[in-house]
Amino acid sequence: MNIQEQINKYIDSQPELKRSDMQDLHRIILKVMPKCKLWFLDGKDENGKIVSNPNIGYGLQTIKYADGKSKEFYQIGISANTTGISVYIMGIEDKKYLPETYRNKIGKASVSGYCIKFKKLKDINIDILEAAIRDGVEV
Repeated sequence: MNIQEQINKYIDSQPELKRSDMQDLHRIILKVMPKCKLWFLDGKDENGKIVSNPNIGYGLQTIKYADGKSKEFYQIGISANTTGISVYIMGIEDKKYLPETYRNKIGKASVSGYCIKFKKLKDINIDILEAAIRDGVEV
């Protein structure tokens, strides 16, 4: 199964309301990042143990670790969680930037240093979410 098929299967496996929000969010991100690399992480480690929720990734960046190692990873990610959807903005190094810039503008969402969580897409301002995604890509 290719990455797009894995993404479609993951989105289709969600309950109806979350599924349509995930489909809309997928389209929104692809509109902002039309030629980006797509990722699908199933949430399992190398031993097959579940360590996180599955997630869809968009874009490409190289993460450099303190020990000098580096790895390629996505810039933007989305994942269904128990209460809604998480959008991961991975490219911003200043972990105060997202909450200080978007917490009071985005609507009903929690905003941390790299994650915007909300229950339903209609609860947030899509234009503000798009701006946060652009910030994560244009660093």
